[in-house]
Amino acid sequence: MIIQFICRAILLGVPLLYGSTGEIITEKSGHLNLGIPGIMYVGAISGVTGSFLYENACGNDIANMSPVLAVLIPLLCSIIGSVLMGLIYSFLTVTLHANQNVTGLALTTLGIGLGNFLGASLINITKSELPSIALTKTSSFFLTELPFADKLGWFGELFLSHDFLTYLAIIIALVATFVLNRTRVGLNLRAVGENPATADAAGINVPKYRYVATCIGSAIAGLGGLQYVMAYANGVWSNNAFGDRGWMAIALVIFAVWKPSLAIVGSFLFGALCNANNYIQGLGTETQELFKMLPYVVTIIVLIITSMRNNKQNQPPASLGVNYFREER
Repeated sequence: MIIQFICRAILLGVPLLYGSTGEIITEKSGHLNLGIPGIMYVGAISGVTGSFLYENACGNDIANMSPVLAVLIPLLCSIIGSVLMGLIYSFLTVTLHANQNVTGLALTTLGIGLGNFLGASLINITKSELPSIALTKTSSFFLTELPFADKLGWFGELFLSHDFLTYLAIIIALVATFVLNRTRVGLNLRAVGENPATADAAGINVPKYRYVATCIGSAIAGLGGLQYVMAYANGVWSNNAFGDRGWMAIALVIFAVWKPSLAIVGSFLFGALCNANNYIQGLGTETQELFKMLPYVVTIIVLIITSMRNNKQNQPPASLGVNYFREER
């Protein structure tokens, strides 16, 4: 039961890890992108649309499907859809200097509405009696395990039995940590987020860094939506089934104090807290619902502690959420 609980926590936490890593990269540039829930939603439906078209092109026969294309097509569709959402946000905030909070919330509304529209359209095409789309053939390629995992007992089940997007999420978080802390690009990006006027005076192209960071962060966050559908939901898409995972990913950024490496631990902890109510017997429905609040309660506690300590390394970028006007430099 313990191994099962941990594996379930990891499965629940991976979409949060993608979303939080993408948001950390975005926020390091000074952009507070509250559109992450919508971006993750668009990333999910874009991948679903690509998978749906490919499965139909193959006659819904898994024997005709290429494992490489079955994985590559939804991945590329998810990235393209998410990057387009990031470009919309960047254009409005960097080029047109729109308010970042309002733009992000509008992007979330747009993403969820667009995802539900496309999802409903695909459901109508399939003429399914259930309000969902089943892409189990594509999902089976995403869920392929290492051939020797089941031979290693609890070690194989705990560490080697996950889908490849789980390992990719951890790799991306570790690479993001290295780039932000150990490279020139990361130093320039952090300079843009801390003081864009000083960075601009030093010859750093502030709009370019904010555009690129936001688009890369959006692409990473979108993969979280795809992982949720293909791995957690076994390829089944239902409108509004994504829940509040996008907002939890934003809360996780605060919990991880803007460090992708800490987001790895935090995402699995959040997954465990979200899953705890299913393993606690004898509690009423109301008490089980209270357990779902735990990730947010923990985030608030961490926010209070980091604010009281006033450690600069654990604080958000100084210019977070503030648009940069070069004329005011």
